[in-house]
Amino acid sequence: MKSLILGGVRSGKTRYAEQQAIASARPVTVVATALALDAEMSARIARHRTDRPAHWAVVEEPLALEACLRRLDGPDRVIVVDCLTLWLTQLLEAGEARLEHETRALVAALPDLRADLLLVSNETGLGIMPLGELTRRFGDVAGRLHQALAARVDRVVLMVAGLPLTVKGQP
Repeated sequence: MKSLILGGVRSGKTRYAEQQAIASARPVTVVATALALDAEMSARIARHRTDRPAHWAVVEEPLALEACLRRLDGPDRVIVVDCLTLWLTQLLEAGEARLEHETRALVAALPDLRADLLLVSNETGLGIMPLGELTRRFGDVAGRLHQALAARVDRVVLMVAGLPLTVKGQP
């Protein structure tokens, strides 16, 4: 089962993905995409580390997500990717060619992956239109990626106030 879990900041996306992973009773690997570039992000990363089960494997991958998923893939595994929007932010900074390559590679890899996949991402398209060019670009890139992934996964869940709303597939 491949799932895309969307929601706003502090909507319960990560907690929901972790609950789904625990319920599977299978080996879990978390692919963490964040870079600790400031004290606040370092604290967030530390909090996520203490919140998740200690026996879960964690792989940090800020850019080459598709290659990482292929390395970790297996039929009896669960992979939680947290989160796609931080990954996209870093890809935007890496340049247009890298952004295009990595996002296309991720979407193309989905049918080949045998692991259960829980993709966590922020739904940023529900607010006002941003004023800056970069923030508008980010919204466009995230929206297109979410649409491409949603078309290829089995389930799409929108988290609102800690509650899962199944948009596609079975709850």
